[in-house]
Amino acid sequence: MTSVAPPAPGRELSNPPSDGISNLRFSNHSDHLLVSSWDKSVRLYDASANALRGEFLHGGPVLDCCFHDDSSGFSASADHTVRRLLFSSNKEDILGRHDAPVRCVEYSYAAGQLITGSWDKTLKCWDPRGASGQDRTLVGTYPQPERVYSLSLVGNRLVVATAGRHVNVYDLRNMSQPEQRRESSLKYQTRCVRCYPNGTGYALSSVEGRVAMEFFDLSEASQAKKYAFKCHRKSEAGRDIVYPVNAIAFHPVYGTFATGGCDGYVNVWDGNNKKRLYQYSKYPTSIAALSFSRDGRLLAVASSYTYEEGDKPHEPDAIYVRSVNEIEVKPKPKVYPNPPA
Repeated sequence: MTSVAPPAPGRELSNPPSDGISNLRFSNHSDHLLVSSWDKSVRLYDASANALRGEFLHGGPVLDCCFHDDSSGFSASADHTVRRLLFSSNKEDILGRHDAPVRCVEYSYAAGQLITGSWDKTLKCWDPRGASGQDRTLVGTYPQPERVYSLSLVGNRLVVATAGRHVNVYDLRNMSQPEQRRESSLKYQTRCVRCYPNGTGYALSSVEGRVAMEFFDLSEASQAKKYAFKCHRKSEAGRDIVYPVNAIAFHPVYGTFATGGCDGYVNVWDGNNKKRLYQYSKYPTSIAALSFSRDGRLLAVASSYTYEEGDKPHEPDAIYVRSVNEIEVKPKPKVYPNPPA
């Protein structure tokens, strides 16, 4: 049976953004947390100390952010810019631009490159070590079948999810064309894609309360392992009410994963055993983003209305940081019946 947590959402961070939270990410080196928002800001917090360490304002809503090192990061903005943010010196520079809002940004430590995806239907790779100036930092532009909605990296693999349910898989060492061109196995619009930490595949969520578990290996045996499951839905008066699944975050130690939906719930799943391990008590509004800390001890939760029901009064945008108990995220061992004597 699924355990349900007592009603403690975690510690609320002070000085949250004043508008919708588009993403949050823990650093790979500390408990620093980078947060992007529709209020045009990127904020750096020390999650352990509950302290705001820095803030940059952009010319439009910021749709994504990621770390470079512990005190610097990158941002993707609706003002079409891709920026490098140096919190230690309070300096920023524009690495380059897209022709439409920039939806996603990922930094590849393997390639030493920044990858951005935009609603202009392109993917761009940048070398942030180049002198500032777009012509010197842009490595390549790669057309996509539709607007880019979500990106995820593992090693040299890059997964790009676009509108129209397209999924392209690239090898960063040869970006001339996708290694695989796929279609989402879910019928509705993709919300989020995240690679498995072990590099064998990815989880993809949709607006219609489902998650698909996919594998890169195209052999029959590997493809037989793929499946999809329903989540973030409830029955009311005999009707199934279905919520978008906005966020997926993998636990760095156990490989289990959390999903966050517009129902205000965070669920933790064991993908290998196809089981839900845990459900945290309901948050005040939609879960817009999730991130585990590098050691899996903390989970950052963005409770932030995502306008799935249009403009209406809603709870304030908030970031909660909760301590993660092993029982919530560790796969339970399979219990086999005793063989007959």
